[in-house]
Amino acid sequence: MEILYLLIPLSIVLVFFIVAIFWWTVKSGQLDDLEGPAHRIILDDDRTHPEYEKTRQNN
Repeated sequence: MEILYLLIPLSIVLVFFIVAIFWWTVKSGQLDDLEGPAHRIILDDDRTHPEYEKTRQNN
């Protein structure tokens, strides 16, 4: 029973710590766009660059 006097305040402090970290990540923008980078890889522009075309035509 005495262990509850230690575990309950410790768990409350831990919950506040986790909420503070989550709040910081939301405010700093780390959770804004989770799918955007994955879609950008798939929809990447596959056209060649003009500099590459110039060097390729000269050879």
